[in-house]
Amino acid sequence: VTYYSLPIDKSLWVDVFSAWAMVDVNMEDRVEVSLKGQAEISCIYTLKEPAKMIVWFTKSPGRDQSRKRVYYYDTLQKEIIDEGSEYAGRINFTHSHEPQNSRGSALLIINNVQLSDQKEYICTVHDVSTDSGEGHTLLQIFNSPSLPVIEGTHTGISVTAEEPSKVAHCKVDDGYPRPNITWYKDRFPLQQSNNEVKISESETTKANGLFTVESDLYIKPQRTDEDALFYCEVKYFVPGEVRMTESKKINITVHYPTTKVTVYVNPRNGLIKEGDTVEIRCEGNGNPQPVFSFTHNELSADNEMLLLENVKRSHSGTYVCQSFDFGDGIYAEDSVNITVHYLDQIVVTPEETVLNQGDDLPLTCNALSSLPTQTSWYKDGTWLGKGHVLVLHNASYDTAGLYVCQVTVSSLHELQKQNSVQISVRGKPKFTKEIEVGPVNKADRSVNLTCYAEGFPFPNITWTLSDQRTGQPVPVPEAENQMTDTGVISMISVRAMSELTAKCSAANELGTEEVSRKIEASCISSLTAGGGSGVIIAVLIICLLLIAILGSVLYFLYKKGKLPCGRSGKQDFTKQKASKDDIVMEMKSGKSEEAVLLQGVNGDKKSPTE
Repeated sequence: VTYYSLPIDKSLWVDVFSAWAMVDVNMEDRVEVSLKGQAEISCIYTLKEPAKMIVWFTKSPGRDQSRKRVYYYDTLQKEIIDEGSEYAGRINFTHSHEPQNSRGSALLIINNVQLSDQKEYICTVHDVSTDSGEGHTLLQIFNSPSLPVIEGTHTGISVTAEEPSKVAHCKVDDGYPRPNITWYKDRFPLQQSNNEVKISESETTKANGLFTVESDLYIKPQRTDEDALFYCEVKYFVPGEVRMTESKKINITVHYPTTKVTVYVNPRNGLIKEGDTVEIRCEGNGNPQPVFSFTHNELSADNEMLLLENVKRSHSGTYVCQSFDFGDGIYAEDSVNITVHYLDQIVVTPEETVLNQGDDLPLTCNALSSLPTQTSWYKDGTWLGKGHVLVLHNASYDTAGLYVCQVTVSSLHELQKQNSVQISVRGKPKFTKEIEVGPVNKADRSVNLTCYAEGFPFPNITWTLSDQRTGQPVPVPEAENQMTDTGVISMISVRAMSELTAKCSAANELGTEEVSRKIEASCISSLTAGGGSGVIIAVLIICLLLIAILGSVLYFLYKKGKLPCGRSGKQDFTKQKASKDDIVMEMKSGKSEEAVLLQGVNGDKKSPTE
């Protein structure tokens, strides 16, 4: 075979050489494999007999077109792997022949593929004669890059800038072949444009032959870009396909001037009353916010927020917010009017008043307010009616008391106040009920006596106690007196060892009134006994049962004739028993208690305990 150097392209040269060759060799144009993977390059040839010699060469890309042998095989010397080559220890060769098909094959296996292995591989096959043939395969190496890393600009970019401003930087490492970066805004790809979009890329080849690609995105932003999402997409090659990966999505800070100012008041939807805390905030439609200033009457403040604590009606009025963008020289302002509602102290007329019985009196309640109000009247917690005027007719002791006027702002119920007036009715003392007895103090077996007298001026209460049998006065313990709206309640505590008469007297400058009640010792005993009354009832029932049994026995004896049936005998029997053993039971009843006195056979009265 004679080689000629022809000024034609490679594909034409291969075709010419194949036409001269007598051995037909077939190889794939390209074999693709990942970095550090295993590459298998096959060489298929057509011969009736096994190949006499097989030689593998490599040819590096570039100007140097020289071949370098990496493997030699023949039927005499067997096989030779060039020890000095870069493939030593990483390559294996196999070959076979199929006589029935007149076809043979040689396989080159490269382990732990490196970037330096990306070359053209040549398989040369010689037959037993001088004929030969060869095939060529290009080994393509791929390496998937790292995930793209995006970093946005930390400072904001202005819509008023004349040139595109840098938005973000994207970087991808360790790719082979070189990966490509594409920029997106809201899933729309960005193309290079001199006026609006600028993309600047750079690549670096590392010592290991892998690529690092970096890209910077520049745009002329608009106000709507503050809500846009920017990210970069990386496309890279792997054996048999093209893959894509995306960076995270980022926002950018867009600066634009303030052209409009809005004032907000918090609370926004509620009425403001005295004592509230009010927040007035100024907000512009630009970014960043400009410098704000508030003015109200003589008040001024340079801040975006004005805080008014414990507001008064003097805080009502118009608040003006002004802004000025020094960078763009744009002025804007807005204002808001606030009203602080109030309810003054209530004035009730007349003030504390004393009426004569039968008099009429109008009570007037007034309070100054910035909003319509409702007025209600109460006495002892009971609602009396609505209106600013309450008329008291035909005054009596029941009229006396504390009258409360409550004023409420209809549309702002939190704004509410009240005032009261004490009304007294003149009259001589009057007892509304008799002296009350009880409760009993179990510790010292004493009972409380209480009387209540109405009247104004308030009456003086005096107590007297006397023994019912002797009529002698009994010492009166110290009384406890309590004033009410219409009179006085007085209470004493007594221990009645005998029947007493209690008298309560009430006196003022208009007259005197008294009330009395008899207090029996049995009354106090029955009140203090408590649970012992059940025992007494049980004993009485047992005694009645014994008497019934005794009567039955006597009747039985009488029927049997065991007892005398003559008149004289009966009279004697009854006389004897009646003279000495009669039991007399006396029941006294009152309005609130019962007393039981037991009388002995000699007529002596016994105490309840006896």
